[in-house]
Amino acid sequence: PVLRPLSTVHCPLFDPCLIFIPYFAFRMSHVTFRECDYKTPEEAKSELESLLEILLEEQGNFNELKATFEELARTESDCSSAKRGGDLGFFGRRKMQPPFEEASFALKIGELTKQVVETSSGVHLILRIG
Repeated sequence: PVLRPLSTVHCPLFDPCLIFIPYFAFRMSHVTFRECDYKTPEEAKSELESLLEILLEEQGNFNELKATFEELARTESDCSSAKRGGDLGFFGRRKMQPPFEEASFALKIGELTKQVVETSSGVHLILRIG
């Protein structure tokens, strides 16, 4: 695969050293709700659909959409990525559950899923950021 530099970082052995990612890696953010003691799968999906309505209002402006998405991820998401505004970083094929991967790789940069994505780990809204 063709590689491209992701960033320059300080490396104790080589200064600077480059971290490379393949061109086929995508960067996504997500908001996840999981089924738990106080939330049924139907309630989780309904709550996430309410957040989707808010996000769709920001669809025309990527910076506003991303900022709103990050804030909702920080305050609402049940995933450990919430502290990073939902940012999952870069990943390639066969790294995520199939429904999540299919929805992710179908998006263009700056695009948001138009419906809730269901996986065995919960329900998700996905925003492609890279």
